[in-house]
Amino acid sequence: MPSRPRSLHFLVIVLFFAAIAYFNLSLPVRHVRRHPKDFAPGGDAVTEGGLVPLEAHIISKCPDTRDALRQLILPVMQRVHDKVDFKLSYIGTPTANDGVECKHGSSECLGNIIELCARELYPDPKINLGFIMCLTKDYKHIPERALVEDCALEHAIDFRALNECATRDDGAHGLDLLRTSVQRTADVRLHSSDTSMRS
Repeated sequence: MPSRPRSLHFLVIVLFFAAIAYFNLSLPVRHVRRHPKDFAPGGDAVTEGGLVPLEAHIISKCPDTRDALRQLILPVMQRVHDKVDFKLSYIGTPTANDGVECKHGSSECLGNIIELCARELYPDPKINLGFIMCLTKDYKHIPERALVEDCALEHAIDFRALNECATRDDGAHGLDLLRTSVQRTADVRLHSSDTSMRS
């Protein structure tokens, strides 16, 4: 498997940055100095509620996402969930017809929409991240109904409400959630490359 060493390399890099983030999050906020160029577009380094922004950008049908959730995001969230404003955004490509192209096809787009609906309906990360992790453990079968129903049952999520969210307005609501999320990822990428060029 030639892609496995590359995945492990990526995982090591992500772990390194997670350790840095954890160290920064464990310091009292008043001791962390930030340069204005490090702020997210339209945001501050600390939210109004005193929470530090923390974002992850993922795709639903990916073993790297499964590993990042299991080894990085969930352990960090268990320790600092009350200190961060956690956002989860999805990676994709906006299309000319107001759609979204996902790396692993339309089934991944639907999986992303289901996960976004879970976050919209159940904003508590303890619930929605548990559900998303449950799906991601069996990522090859996203968005099969049996998997979604089992994970919804396991995490006390109303399957009918998820389905209604994803299909509302003939699917326009779910697609809008995905398009907004993908655009957020694109904006962060653009802002990151702008600030790295100025450094």
